[in-house]
Amino acid sequence: MLKSFLKLFEDTRSQKGAAYTVELATAALLFEIVNADKHVTQSEREEYERQLKRHANVDPEALSLLLEQGQETADDAIDLVKFTQVLNAQYDAEEKRDVIRSLWAIAYADDTLAPLEESTIRQVAELLYVPHSQFIKTKLEILGERGGR
Repeated sequence: MLKSFLKLFEDTRSQKGAAYTVELATAALLFEIVNADKHVTQSEREEYERQLKRHANVDPEALSLLLEQGQETADDAIDLVKFTQVLNAQYDAEEKRDVIRSLWAIAYADDTLAPLEESTIRQVAELLYVPHSQFIKTKLEILGERGGR
């Protein structure tokens, strides 16, 4: 009886340990910003799609599926660590910086920056080992592109 219980526990544990692809981890992180302030706007959704398209080199049908899966994965997530672990293993410093830049673009898509959006981006930057100077620089780049809005 105990052996069958332990086997069931191991099977469940191995299923929960499923790894994310780089594309899905990126999509989930990007969606975390869309939903950070619990007020999702159309402009944020459009920017989410634009930014994910930059990071995932997939056809339109696959992109549509990835957008949806990214949202579902983010909604089900307990924390951001599993997503950032995938990116840390696969991305170099410049690619991680580019993810932070995309997070800022999504955060500013509705012309406002909610404190929770900034806090979430800061947390992701720390988990990706992006220096604070790059965190600020990417924010200023996005603000500059938006004309300081």
